[in-house]
Amino acid sequence: MLPSRVTIVEVGPRDGLQNEAQPIPTGDKLAFIERLADAGLRFIEATSFVSPKRIPQLADAAEVAAKLPSRAGVTYSALVPNAKGLERAIEAKIPRIAVFTAASETFTQKNIGMSIEQSLDGFREVVAAARARGMTARGYVSTCFVCPYEGEVAPDRVRDVAASLLALGVDEVSLGDTIGAAAPRDVERVIERVAASVPREKIALHFHDTYGTALANVHAGLQLGIGTFDSSAGGLGGCPYAPGASGNLATEDLVYFLDRMGIWCGVDLRQIASASVAIEKVLGRSLPSKQLQRIKSTRA
Repeated sequence: MLPSRVTIVEVGPRDGLQNEAQPIPTGDKLAFIERLADAGLRFIEATSFVSPKRIPQLADAAEVAAKLPSRAGVTYSALVPNAKGLERAIEAKIPRIAVFTAASETFTQKNIGMSIEQSLDGFREVVAAARARGMTARGYVSTCFVCPYEGEVAPDRVRDVAASLLALGVDEVSLGDTIGAAAPRDVERVIERVAASVPREKIALHFHDTYGTALANVHAGLQLGIGTFDSSAGGLGGCPYAPGASGNLATEDLVYFLDRMGIWCGVDLRQIASASVAIEKVLGRSLPSKQLQRIKSTRA
């Protein structure tokens, strides 16, 4: 039995744009976010309050947060790496934060400069402080299937990290296929192990499409009772600390797939494509989404 409805978390404005080398004007980022909200997306990760030295593209996080378009029913979130980042998110009146770690020690060290245990210890204070202010929190776990440095990742490690994040007070844990190497069998193994400690309704899946298996993995997740998936308009994104990682699962491709499967997501495919076309013009290149390219060729 597949779920009758699915929630899409749009990560294009943050995860999608963070790897772009050329600075993108704040106004173009805000216009992109506005188009995404107009397309029916209700959960949009708008930016990240990380150090500008680490992610220069998101140095304008406070300005973006201050000017986010007001839309009924739309929740904007921001990535927060530490207590300082939380202070900035509070000042910006962001209602939802996300914290991030990994299931691979090497990746965690290269990504945030600390061990998994150290990252969890730091997030304990951050999540508690956020919740005390009425904010909600999401947790990301990277490299849940394969690590670019360590290879295969044991499902037990993913389960332990996900359960630890839930114990800290996050209301959802997003399991990431950071380099896009997973296939449906891997999804089954990891979800079955994680679901022993984390309720399925609190699990989200975040796929990259490096090997073209992202939608197959979504289908596997649906069959396992997962109802929340991350995606990025146009297939924007990658990971600056994961060699070989290609773009995220494209929102257009996910929406088309769900529509054809008769699963409601509340997102308009053509409006998402319009948002992607607009950001393509800013970036000066085409994006990889198959549905985006199909829609563009049809319009032409």
